Amino acid sequence: MPGTLTRPELTAADRCDRCGAAAKLRAVLPSGSELLFCGHHARAYEAGLRDAQADLQQDEQ
Repeated sequence: MPGTLTRPELTAADRCDRCGAAAKLRAVLPSGSELLFCGHHARAYEAGLRDAQADLQQDEQ
């Protein structure tokens, strides 16, 4: 039985796709594409991402 695919945790090298700040949220879209957002942009786009049924993975730190 195949294992579940998991994405690696965010690191300091991961940057926000909108502004380049440290990424705090990974949004995996239904198509499989992913977007990274800093805390500010994660809050700004969270409602739209949820409407798009994105899988939101928050940085635990």
